[in-house]
Parts: sequence; structure tokens; C-alpha cells
Amino acid sequence: MCQSRAVPLLALAAQTPNLYSPRPGPQAASASHKGFFETVLDQYFGDYITVAAFLGMGALLVAGAVLASAALRPNNPTAVKSQSYECGIDPVGGGWSQTQIRYYIFALLFLIFDVEAVFIFPWAVGLETFSDLGMGVFVLVEMVIFIGILVLGLVYAVRKGVLRWE
Repeated sequence: MCQSRAVPLLALAAQTPNLYSPRPGPQAASASHKGFFETVLDQYFGDYITVAAFLGMGALLVAGAVLASAALRPNNPTAVKSQSYECGIDPVGGGWSQTQIRYYIFALLFLIFDVEAVFIFPWAVGLETFSDLGMGVFVLVEMVIFIGILVLGLVYAVRKGVLRWE
């Protein structure tokens, strides 16, 4: 029977140089004494820690601004200030009114076609690059299918009378 020497994974990882270091040199050599898992975690979570730090600082900035505005604003409510204001006209009736669903559908249709424009712009910018790679016809057909699906949705909305403004 042939016996082989088993080298533990951690010992092997400690012996290999750090290939992900931006500058090979003393930093790469010093990173190898940290241990395999510490190096991998630093490399893997390093970008996430940066993003989390920026999100945390942004949240602290917003919370600080809200707290500062609450502390510095004048606070003397009156009955006149609590009234709803409509372009200088005294309000008549209650403040609650029901809005028809067609306004929401109209807004959603606008949003859909606005997002379509967001998708078409980068496609138009990169079309020449794809055609240089020999994929121009494929990308063009995909965009035609995308626009066709949106046109079908628009035809459906017109047939249902959603775009009829009354």
C-alpha cells in the first residue's frame, strides 16, 4: 500500500502567495500569515463592507438632517394653520375624495413606456459594438420582440378604453 502525505488545506493556503493582491510585494507576503479564511473573507466581503459603510453614513446623514430640522423649526400651531389650503380658496367639504382607478392605470402605462425608453437608450448606444461582434441581427431581433410586446400592451389598453380621457 502506498501511503500519501495529506497536507491540510489551511497549511497549503498559508504557503501559496496571495494572487489577488493589487501589488505583489510586502503586502502580499504579509497577507499570507493571516490565514486562509481571513484572507478570503477580507477579499470577498471587502467591497460589501465599503457599500455598507456608505449606506450607514447616508442613513446617519438623513437621520441627522431630520433631527436637526425638528429641533430648529418653530412650533406654534393654530387652527388656521391646520386647515387645508387650496390656492387661496377656502376649502369646501371634507378633505377625503375618491380617485378613479383610470388615473392610476394611466400613470402605470406612462411608467411602462418611460422604463422602455431607459432600456432602449443603452441598447442603441451598444448596438454598433454588438454588430462588430457578429451579434447585430440577434440583438436587433430581441429589441423588436421587446417593443412588439409593449405595443401589444398598448393596443390592449386602447381597446379596453383606458386611454380615453373623460
